[in-house]
Amino acid sequence: MSLDTEFDRVSLPLSDPFTISRGTQTEAENVIVRVTDEGGMTGVGGAAPSAHYGETAATVEAVLPDLLAVVEAVGDPHALHEIESRMAGVVNDNPAARCAVSIAVHDLAAKRLGVPLYRLWGLDPSSSPATSFTVGLDETDRVREKAADAAAAGYPILKLKLGTDRDRELVHAVREAAPDARLRVDANEAWTPREAVEKSEWLADRDVEFVEQPVPAEDPEGLRFVYERSALPIAADESCVTSSDIPAIADRCDIANLKLMKTGGLLEARRLIAAARAHGLEVMCGCMIESNTSIAAAAQLAPLVDYADLDGSLLLAEDPYDGISVDNGDIRLGDQRRAGTGARRRPEE
Repeated sequence: MSLDTEFDRVSLPLSDPFTISRGTQTEAENVIVRVTDEGGMTGVGGAAPSAHYGETAATVEAVLPDLLAVVEAVGDPHALHEIESRMAGVVNDNPAARCAVSIAVHDLAAKRLGVPLYRLWGLDPSSSPATSFTVGLDETDRVREKAADAAAAGYPILKLKLGTDRDRELVHAVREAAPDARLRVDANEAWTPREAVEKSEWLADRDVEFVEQPVPAEDPEGLRFVYERSALPIAADESCVTSSDIPAIADRCDIANLKLMKTGGLLEARRLIAAARAHGLEVMCGCMIESNTSIAAAAQLAPLVDYADLDGSLLLAEDPYDGISVDNGDIRLGDQRRAGTGARRRPEE
């Protein structure tokens, strides 16, 4: 068996500037990987690198030739463990780059068997949680407008980015605009431990479900301080990168936030879920701002998690790939008729 590989870089404009406590993004740089077998069947995967984790589109492009050489040398898309193990030995860091290859190979393996990836894993699509829709930081009136638009579009769960001196004002604006929405908040490491505890109290009074990454990942004792005193459950995102982080956060949070672009591959993502379960944690599957070349793969994991935040492609002005249908926040995994992850190139106009 032989495999051919290729990749290209795409710049994907966002429908609106997206701001969190660390900065503003107006476009997403993704790198698309394709792995093709001798019969012409192609698996596709995407990398959405984050500078916060030391990656850029340029670093992804720099290491992909070495990673794809591993795939070609193995030559069998069903040898998933061997491919991911050998890739980690060749490139230890650059998880988004490795993940793009992992997704493409998984997509191809499932396509060759003629089944959706979730079915290859034996998962029940009906147990998938609904996804939240993220409202980024902005002027208060604009946040109110975005929340109203998301609620009108049928999204029942909103995630609000916080981390400013207007946090109370922003939460009030969202509650005005979408009074019936389930609401989660994400500080992206912006608060001090004591500030996080204080804010959790009034957030609880406004029916917020949980707080994501209230303090810097570099302050594990601060995270423990918040967890032990918070009026709300705590989700760890930046503090939870791979499965090896689970034991360290197990007594510091309630929810582990999995992102494919942090784990380096789908096999490691499933290990993280298993480790979190073994330590009594709930799991959320989140994302970066990504094309459906990777969001569709993350959606395949939805039956294994408690919460989903898979709106990355929904924030794009246009995605060159279709993925898994989302209807009123519901991840319609059971409607998937295409084999593999479900990602497919849209016809060009």
